[in-house]
Amino acid sequence: MRQSHLFTKTRKDIPSDEVSKNAELLIRAGFIHKEMAGIYDYLPLGLRVLNKINNIIREEINAIGGQEVFLTALQNKETWETTGRWDDKVVDNWFKTQLKNGTEMGLGFTHEEALALLMRSHVNSYKDLPRFVYQIQTKFRNEARAKSGILRCREFFMKDLYSFTRDERELDEFYEKAKQAYVNIFKRVGIGDQTFITFASGGTFSKYSHEFQTVCESGEDTIYLSQEKNIAVNKEVYIDEVLDDLGLKKDELEEVKAIEVGNIFKQKTKFSEPLGLTYTDEDGSVKPVIMGAYGIGPGRVLGTIVEVYHDEKGIMWPESVAPYSVHLVSLCKDEDVKKADEIYTMLVKKGVDVLYDDRVGVSAGAKFADSDLIGIPKRIVVSAKTLEKKSVEVKLRNEEKSELVDIVKLLV
Repeated sequence: MRQSHLFTKTRKDIPSDEVSKNAELLIRAGFIHKEMAGIYDYLPLGLRVLNKINNIIREEINAIGGQEVFLTALQNKETWETTGRWDDKVVDNWFKTQLKNGTEMGLGFTHEEALALLMRSHVNSYKDLPRFVYQIQTKFRNEARAKSGILRCREFFMKDLYSFTRDERELDEFYEKAKQAYVNIFKRVGIGDQTFITFASGGTFSKYSHEFQTVCESGEDTIYLSQEKNIAVNKEVYIDEVLDDLGLKKDELEEVKAIEVGNIFKQKTKFSEPLGLTYTDEDGSVKPVIMGAYGIGPGRVLGTIVEVYHDEKGIMWPESVAPYSVHLVSLCKDEDVKKADEIYTMLVKKGVDVLYDDRVGVSAGAKFADSDLIGIPKRIVVSAKTLEKKSVEVKLRNEEKSELVDIVKLLV
C-alpha cells in the first residue's frame, strides 16, 4: 500500500473528549473514527489489525473443534421472555426497537438464547453431540456511560463460542481445551505475558467462572495476582473461602489493575431447559443439553494491546497483529525516487507486507513522527545518503538505534 493512496490521516491534536490512551492514539494514528460516544468506525489500518486478531482467534477455536456461524443481530422477544432475560429489570442494557407492524425486537447483546433455539433443529440424539459453535459478530449494549475508548462500546464485535455437550464430563473436557485456546490466543496477539487466568464469580451458572485479565495501569478491574502460581482472583470474589479453595494466601498476592479481555462460563442447563433443548440418550431417556459459553471481544483486545504497547511517540504493535510488517519511508527526490519505488516493488514481490510512505512534499520529521505514531514494527528508510552507500536504514519501533543494511541483503 502506498501511503499517498491510503484512506487515513494522522492528527497532531489529542481528541478533547477522549481520556483513554487507546482511543487517543488510534484516532490520532488514523485507525478508527469516532461517530459518537461508544461507537467507532474502523478505518483501513484499524480493520487490518482487527482482522488479524479475528484470524488468530479463528485458528485457535477451529483447532479445538469450533464451527463458525453468523447469526442475526435482531432478536425475537418471545425467545428471551422464555428465559426471563427480556425484562429490563433483569438485563438493563438492551437496545430494543419495533417493526412497522408493531412487533417488538431487540438487538443482541449475546446469543445464548438464539443459538440454543437454533440447536433444537439440529440436536435430537446423543449422536448429534457434542457440538461447538461460534461466531464473530456485532453486539449491542446500551451502556449507561460508554468509556475507555474501544474497551467499552455500545456497538462492538464479539467472538462468542458455545459448547453443547451430553454431560458435565464432556463440558469439563471442552472447557479446559477452550481455556488453553484462550491462553494461545493472547500469547499470539502479543499480550500473553501480561494476561492471567482469573477466578471470578460463576453467578447463577457455577461456583466460579474464569476471566482472562491483562495487567494494565489503566484497567477498570482490580485483581489479586500470584505471579508464582500464574493465577489471579477478581476483587469481587476476594474472600478467605475462595483463597482457601485455590490454595492462595493474601500475603503472596499483589493488587493490580487489569483489563478483562475474555471470559468463559459453565452454563450447564441454564438456557437449554427453558428453551427445550434436549436429546435422547442411548438408554432412551430424554436429557437437557449441557452448555458452556466462551467470549472474547476482538476490538477490546485491540484496544488493550494499545494500552499495553505505546510510548510518548505512539503505538508499538506486536508483529503478529501489526497493520503492516514494514514501513518503508522514502526521503528521496528526483531520480532517487525510482530506486525507492524499486525497493518497494521488490519487497512486495518477496511477500513482505509493506506500507510505503511515498508522499511528496512531506518533511522527513513529519514522516518519522507519523511512522512512530502508526507503530509498524520495522521502519526502512531510503534516502540519497543511504543510496550513496547502496544501503537502507533499518530501525525497529521498540528500539532507539538504527543500522545500515545493504540493499542486496535486504532483498535476498
